[in-house]
Amino acid sequence: MLFKIILFGPLIGALIAGLFGRRIGHKVSQIVTTGFLILSALLSWYAFVKVGFGHETFEINLFRWIDVGGFSANWALRIDTLTAVMLVVVNSVSALVHIYSWGYMKDDPGKSRFFSYLSYFTFAMLVLVTSNNFIQLFFGWEGVGVASYLLIGFWYKKPSANAAAIKAFVTNRVGDVGLALGIFTIYLVFGSVSFDTVFAHVGDKKDLVLPFLGMEFSAMELIAGLLFIGAMGKSAQFVLHVWLPDAMEGPTPVSALIHAATMVTAGVFLVCRAAPIYDAAPVVAGFITVLGAFTAFFAATIGLVQNDIKRVIAYSTCSQLGYMFFAAGLGAYNAAMFHLFTHAFFKALLFLCAGSVIHALHHEQDMRKMGGTFQLIPLTYILMIVGTLALTGVGIPGTSIGFAGFFSKDAIIEAAYAAGAGGHNAPAVFAFWAGLIAAGMTSFYSWRLIFMTFHGRYRGDPENLKHAHEAPNSMLIPLVLLGVGAVLAGGLLYSKFMGADMAAFWNGAFSGGEAHVADTAHGESAGGHHDFPTWVLWAPFVVTLSGFVLAYMMYIWRDGVVKRVNGKGGMLYNFLLNKWYIDELYEATILRATRWLGDVFWKIGDVKIIDGLGPNGFAAMAMVGGRKLSKFQSGYIFQYALIMLVGVAVLVGYVAMKAGG
Repeated sequence: MLFKIILFGPLIGALIAGLFGRRIGHKVSQIVTTGFLILSALLSWYAFVKVGFGHETFEINLFRWIDVGGFSANWALRIDTLTAVMLVVVNSVSALVHIYSWGYMKDDPGKSRFFSYLSYFTFAMLVLVTSNNFIQLFFGWEGVGVASYLLIGFWYKKPSANAAAIKAFVTNRVGDVGLALGIFTIYLVFGSVSFDTVFAHVGDKKDLVLPFLGMEFSAMELIAGLLFIGAMGKSAQFVLHVWLPDAMEGPTPVSALIHAATMVTAGVFLVCRAAPIYDAAPVVAGFITVLGAFTAFFAATIGLVQNDIKRVIAYSTCSQLGYMFFAAGLGAYNAAMFHLFTHAFFKALLFLCAGSVIHALHHEQDMRKMGGTFQLIPLTYILMIVGTLALTGVGIPGTSIGFAGFFSKDAIIEAAYAAGAGGHNAPAVFAFWAGLIAAGMTSFYSWRLIFMTFHGRYRGDPENLKHAHEAPNSMLIPLVLLGVGAVLAGGLLYSKFMGADMAAFWNGAFSGGEAHVADTAHGESAGGHHDFPTWVLWAPFVVTLSGFVLAYMMYIWRDGVVKRVNGKGGMLYNFLLNKWYIDELYEATILRATRWLGDVFWKIGDVKIIDGLGPNGFAAMAMVGGRKLSKFQSGYIFQYALIMLVGVAVLVGYVAMKAGG
């Protein structure tokens, strides 16, 4: 019953607010949806302790879902530590976002609809993470896509919001085709879509070869690659990342939910859930490592120069997801999930703090028009710094002192170094250096955001500054709770995720126990203790400190912000400001070709061929013939009599000619 309430509580709230919102009113809709989410969140923490600390793994069969021919799939809940971690992440962040939205969306006329969408979004993600088979996972996967479309385009009267929603939906459909093909291939190979059945027989199919696109591939490599295409779309990895920054068109609470707990975490979860498949597909695993590391670097470079406060944090999400993926590609699934867990707290905190700034400055999002606000919104300022310290991974190497991101991010970098030791694993070596450089850039753009937003002289509309004020309690309470998580989540749970207790904690959640988890230098683990060189332990700290110092010198020293705002950037600056021109490249190639193909089908196929032969062809000829024949229908009796007489005469003449012949 516990897990049924966790899963279906948000759905009940979504249905009540969505179907009866106008009748029961906004206030009741908010109370119902928020109440169910708080209940689900509290029960999720209880389940986390019960499953993770109690080392329980089980399934709950709800009902028969699909039973056609030889194919069957029940709707069942797979409960293990991996599920429990995701339940805590999804429901905790969603509950706080619901509470925060009471203040942020206070004056919006569509509050009932908004809260219904939020709760539905949560339910779809819960379906995804509690699945016990790939079809059920795909159901939740698509549900998350629909919810993101509805929420990104919530302010549907804004053309930019509609365009962003469509962009997210279409981009994710590209990835979803790969996921669907991967599931089809799984059924072809294993005759089942159940996780237990598939994972138990991966070893039996290692040598199986399948034809695809005129070539032959290892079945496991093909399945792993197709599944990862879906993960790339949902988790915004390079090439399919373009939707993520535009998703900022939705209300800020939506951005926090998408970037911290739902949607983008789905791809990382999928790879970790399918760990046995990726362990049997070393080529794809290496590709994931390289692509994840490159995404971490690529997104960080763009974050260096963005001026929209939400877009800076959005590119930070894209970069941090890259860390999670390259950890998973290296087989350090526990490190990937640990960073996903800590990231949820500090990334939700950063987004909601940004929302507090935007709320205070009357919806201003351009950091070039901010500055000098820390005295007006002091609590937001302090919590934004807490989130920044957690994101940049500030801590003392070799100790248990540090913010949440220190434990999880450093664990990933150390895992990459360990995997690449000796230089035999080129993807791991690349990931280590890319992750280290990205950490330095993360520090720079994070402190740049702090300095441009809160320090120096105010550069915006003076009227906005006159009315600036701290957010209401409904917005501040979630910020404080997330701040506690950003400080404590890493240190308190390190031994469970990464340290001495990790084997018992995960309890085979990656279907392989100790072989599928990585240990690091922060503490002893069941798998041993790596002796990392001192420079490896201190390198993340050094690059993080360097990023802070550089940001301070450029944006605080001698009124640096004003100089940067008034100055002109060079070629590299414009290259990064325009996001490596990836959108322009898509426009010049895929989009232009698609529009051309659409014009061909429209102007030639539809207008000239279909309409030309149909409505404008045979139909037009029939209409013209009908008009001419209609002239014989004059309505005068003498004309009809004459025609009949002529007809009889012709008939008699014809008969006479035949008789005479």
